[in-house]
Amino acid sequence: MQVYLVEDSAAIRERVAALFEATPNVELVGHAADADGAIRDILAGAPDVVLLDISLAAGSGFDVLRAVRPQAPEIDFYVLSNVSAYPYRQLADTLGVRGFFDKSTEFERVRELIAARAGTEEGAP
Repeated sequence: MQVYLVEDSAAIRERVAALFEATPNVELVGHAADADGAIRDILAGAPDVVLLDISLAAGSGFDVLRAVRPQAPEIDFYVLSNVSAYPYRQLADTLGVRGFFDKSTEFERVRELIAARAGTEEGAP
């Protein structure tokens, strides 16, 4: 399964890469730190999953969702963000996010969820 990361923090990008490096059937295929780069890359590469932060270097994760979801509804989006108050979760849900996780308390849950999903992909052991 191909995962694309939208995150402006280099430290978080490295942490996510380390999480998925040893996860069977999961490949981190790219990343962007801003909304425009993410939209371009996601539409061009069509990954299976996008792991998305809300606060970006330019634009927001909501900008990415609004631009990509109508054009590529088959891509699953999961939010991993420090901005996790209820209004943000509610908007993300409205925009079609499959899961919303708080970076400070639920980082490992994202890996577990994506690893479990990768285990159900066609051709997975």
